[in-house]
Amino acid sequence: MTELSLPSKVIICEVAPRDGFQAESEWIPTDQKVQIIRNLAATGIQSMEITSFVHPKAIPQLKDAEEVVKRSQDLTGMKFRALVPNLKGAERAMDSGITKLKLMLSATDSHSLSNANSTVKEAQDKLEPIIEAAHKKNVTVGGSISVAFGCPYEGAVPVSRLVDILERYKAMGITEVSLADTTGMANPRQVYDLLGELKVRFPTITFSMHLHNTRGMALANAISALQQGIIHFDSSIAGLGGCPYAPGASGNIATEDLVHSFSEMGIKTNINLDSIIEVAKGVKKTLGHDGGSYMLQAGPNSALHLKPKEQVKMQDNG
Repeated sequence: MTELSLPSKVIICEVAPRDGFQAESEWIPTDQKVQIIRNLAATGIQSMEITSFVHPKAIPQLKDAEEVVKRSQDLTGMKFRALVPNLKGAERAMDSGITKLKLMLSATDSHSLSNANSTVKEAQDKLEPIIEAAHKKNVTVGGSISVAFGCPYEGAVPVSRLVDILERYKAMGITEVSLADTTGMANPRQVYDLLGELKVRFPTITFSMHLHNTRGMALANAISALQQGIIHFDSSIAGLGGCPYAPGASGNIATEDLVHSFSEMGIKTNINLDSIIEVAKGVKKTLGHDGGSYMLQAGPNSALHLKPKEQVKMQDNG
């Protein structure tokens, strides 16, 4: 039997402060947001999508983006990035101190029209000024493709559509692209096959996975990505998250679940499992719910239970 070859370490980017918080209808005070960010940083997480610089009317929960970034600047061991929908948002992000931008783009016209009020081509055209402005300030820019594995409006996304988008990203000088399973429509074979093809076509692009657990397949999809050598993953504490412009979208794969699974397989994350579980418990208590977390439900494999009394008696008498 051929031994399964997997990466020895991965890099997990925590996205709850953006993707998780944006799905919350009740206002989360800025103090609480900053404290959660600080608690996450203390677990060993080194990469975080801290917020999104969208118009406050679009997502009121993130209207304090500048303040959140400003009050987190002393966390110098953290690599922060922010999602930006347009040039104005990018300028706000860079003015606040963000040194890495993540672009927003959909794989289908239907989702793009809902999310950005533009077709895919129109939306990608609007990204060029962002990239130019970022380069002038030596700010890194990464791309993304939402609904890359399936669209709630159009269904399956042709590989050719993704190739076209990636060709344009490549021409723009983008070398990092996040592939998002926005509504949890991906399956492990699809993930494996698609990544295999894209890695051959675009060897200079570093791909990352942004997986939602809408249909319970996020972890299986993460393993398929690992088998293709992918080491960059997004996740959200307590499984929080969801796209407000995608029907049926639910939470991201929970960070604590991903850390536990990778740890059980001997894959390093540099994140302390016990600490991340405690932070997840705190976030659940603060918000009053979680988005679906196996660690909060069952705990890690190491959390053993007391043996049945009769078994204990037999052992004591043996």
